[in-house]
Amino acid sequence: MKMDQAWKKQGISIRPGTVVTGKWHQHRYVIKRKLGSGAVGTVYLCERNGKYAALKISENNTSMTVEVNVLKSLAKVQGSRLGPFLLDVDDWEVSRHNKFTFYVMEYLEGESMRSFISRHGHEWIGIFMLQLLDDLAHLHQAGWVFGDFKPENLVVLSHPPKVRFIDVGGTTQMGRAIKEYTEFYDRGYWGLGSRRAEPGYDLFAFVMVILNIYYPKRFEKGSNPKTTLFKKLNDTKQLRLYRDCLKKALIGNYQSASDMRHELLHKIKKVRGQDWSKRRSNLPTGVSLLSEVAGTAFVALCYYVFSLFIP
Repeated sequence: MKMDQAWKKQGISIRPGTVVTGKWHQHRYVIKRKLGSGAVGTVYLCERNGKYAALKISENNTSMTVEVNVLKSLAKVQGSRLGPFLLDVDDWEVSRHNKFTFYVMEYLEGESMRSFISRHGHEWIGIFMLQLLDDLAHLHQAGWVFGDFKPENLVVLSHPPKVRFIDVGGTTQMGRAIKEYTEFYDRGYWGLGSRRAEPGYDLFAFVMVILNIYYPKRFEKGSNPKTTLFKKLNDTKQLRLYRDCLKKALIGNYQSASDMRHELLHKIKKVRGQDWSKRRSNLPTGVSLLSEVAGTAFVALCYYVFSLFIP
């Protein structure tokens, strides 16, 4: 009885080394460490048969069922890996009076976009934006809105670099009300739209995620939220190339993530082409030829990266 009371008092806090055994499938998972927690449950790094996975556990059976259904739905979307692969769903009986629902998913190990960009350069911000918009387009076409779109729910994988969604807890069916959100990334908080699940909701949050890379401590909305956001974009020189597109997304001027992605890609191609022409004309003949070879290789590499993720 004392153990039951302790669990209820502390919530679901599992010590490293604990073995979680599924009631129905009898799969055994050794808990390694806590990865994070949210409104619905807690996620742990676990190991089974020498392989790592992420185990999410909660007392809220209804919410967990919704998340499992979302993961199953996303797995059916052709041509895109929108979320972690679902590996197992089961219950864990701690005692006669305590039973928790858990599911196990693919463990996506990586780093934050901010960390990656600080190490590899701001040139990657454009590639990551195109990747994210492509994934959001697939998600929306499948009838879902991410909802709680924020840096904590994204991770950059390596080989090759790719941004992936790691928590679908706030994912909501198109047309319904967004119930799980984080204020800074929520257009309702900024007075720039409703909390109805539609593409524009995610696109607003997408811009806030990009801004957060350059303003990690966040900022207040002020007396005129729209003016505040536009000023932050204007003050961030690294986003100069993408500024117009990001502003349009903030005020809901895009009908879809695909529209924004196409405009962003067109702008990148156009500006990069202009920059390269200027650089070539200002170089001596020999240097120009050498630079053209190097530049062509770089452009080819970029388009190779793009081709991996962008149809």
